[in-house]
Amino acid sequence: MTDLAQKARTLLDLHTAPEILTLANVWDVVSAQVVAAVPGVRALATASHSIASTFGYKDGENIPLELHLDMVRRIAQAVDLPVSMDLEAGYGNPGDTARRAIEAGVVGGNLEDQMKPLDEAVAAVRAVLDAGRAAGIDFVLNARTDALVRAEPDAPRQPLLDEVIRRCQAFLEAGAPVVFVPRLVAREEIEQVVAALGPQKLTLISVPGASLPASELQALGVARVSTGPFTQRVALTALQDAAQELVAGGVLPAGTRALN
Repeated sequence: MTDLAQKARTLLDLHTAPEILTLANVWDVVSAQVVAAVPGVRALATASHSIASTFGYKDGENIPLELHLDMVRRIAQAVDLPVSMDLEAGYGNPGDTARRAIEAGVVGGNLEDQMKPLDEAVAAVRAVLDAGRAAGIDFVLNARTDALVRAEPDAPRQPLLDEVIRRCQAFLEAGAPVVFVPRLVAREEIEQVVAALGPQKLTLISVPGASLPASELQALGVARVSTGPFTQRVALTALQDAAQELVAGGVLPAGTRALN
């Protein structure tokens, strides 16, 4: 078994284990190295929003794919852990984008459905999984539905949850090992989705001030929780706060560590 295939198998096992997989998303080499050095970290995931922002682009496939892949390649080469990439919606060709990501050292990835017709979204899922098989790995696709992201704020919740479940079940039936539902944060709604999909199938994003702790999500049967752009915002908040303290005549925080 190749090193890449072994990393893919490890990443898949981490998603299917009863213990929740907690991922603090990274966006460049130094953030990847800092997170990878934390005891208990077993895999890394990149954040497309954060990588795009690093280069001055807005999220949503505005960063050129080659530039995006170059950063992901650098991250994968800098650590020994399995790396999952945010593929966004596949840049117009999900299968080929997944192929190039695998060549960059990636063994898993998120793929947005952008609420496209379900048959198109399922075809994209299959294309990514086919790319993994062609490369000889079990690519760990985290198939994302944007049913809640794109919903109107005052839309009735149950029809939205029904659509979430319909799409997630279709992605699982197409072979995706896990499915991702951003903006799903309420305990009773998480319980409903997990009941419909089964345990260790649902992945979520941790939203500051809104999400349940990882330990409680694990008890609910959630497979994975990640942080998306929020880890970069934590870092930027600390940077701006430090700059404000300095400009006001103060000093840098006493607990600053030499992590690079």
